[in-house]
Amino acid sequence: MERGVGRELAIFPDLRSVTGAAARYVANAARAAVRDRGRFVWVLAGGQTPRGLYALLATRYLHRFPWDRTEVFFGDERCVPPQSPESNYAMAREALLARVPVPARRVHRMRGELRPPSRAARAYARHIGPLADPGDVEHARFDLVLLGVGPDGHTASLFPGSSALRERRRSVVAVQRSGEPPWVPRLTLTLPALASSRAVVFLASGAEKAPAVARVFRSPAAGSDRIPASRVRSSGPTIWFVDRAAASELPAAARSDRTA
Repeated sequence: MERGVGRELAIFPDLRSVTGAAARYVANAARAAVRDRGRFVWVLAGGQTPRGLYALLATRYLHRFPWDRTEVFFGDERCVPPQSPESNYAMAREALLARVPVPARRVHRMRGELRPPSRAARAYARHIGPLADPGDVEHARFDLVLLGVGPDGHTASLFPGSSALRERRRSVVAVQRSGEPPWVPRLTLTLPALASSRAVVFLASGAEKAPAVARVFRSPAAGSDRIPASRVRSSGPTIWFVDRAAASELPAAARSDRTA
C-alpha cells in the first residue's frame, strides 16, 4: 500500500481480487470493532462496484462475520421508493441484507420517498446523532465507511462543485440536482459525517474510473471540489482498493510495487 496525503493505495489484478481483499478487510474490521466496542457500525455504498463485495460477504463470510452485532447505515440514496430498482437500499438488500442475519432494527435506511427531500435529510441526521470532532477516532460515529467513485470524481452523492461540499455542520443534506442519471434528487452524508469514521474504504474498478483515480492521487492535501472523492477524510486510514485498469493512469511511481 502507498501512504501519502492521508490516502493508501492497494492495486489488484482485477475486480474479483479487489472484492476478495475488501471483504477480508471489512470482516477483520467488523470483528475488531465488536471485540473492542461491542458492535460494528458500517456505512454501505450504492452503485454496482460493491455488489460483488456484498455477495461475497453473504456467502463466504456468512458464518464468519458478527452480523448480530452489526449496525448498517447508508452513505447516500436516490429520492425514490425503497423497492425501486434505482434505490441503493434495494440493491444492498438484494445483494446482502436479505441474505445475512442482521437484525432489522439495526438497518437504518435513508427514506428517499419522503417529501420534500430536506425533510428526509433532517430525519436521517437525527437518526445518526452527534458527530465526533475531526480526528477524534475514539468517538467516531462509524467504524467503517464504504465508498465508490464516479468517472467525474463524485462519491456518495457529493458531486463536483456542489454546495454540499461546503457543509460544515450538518451530517446529511439533500442534493436537488444529481450530477448523473437517474436525474432525481439525492440524500447524502456530508464530508464531516464521512470524516467521523475510523476508516474509509474506496472501491474502484475499470478503465472508465482511471482518470478519476489519477486525479484523486494527484490532488493537493486538502483535495479539490472538482473531484469530491479527494476531499474525503477519516479519523483513521482512507484506503483505495483498485484494480489495474482503474490504476492505469496513475504515475508509474505510484503503481510500482503497489500490487497486492
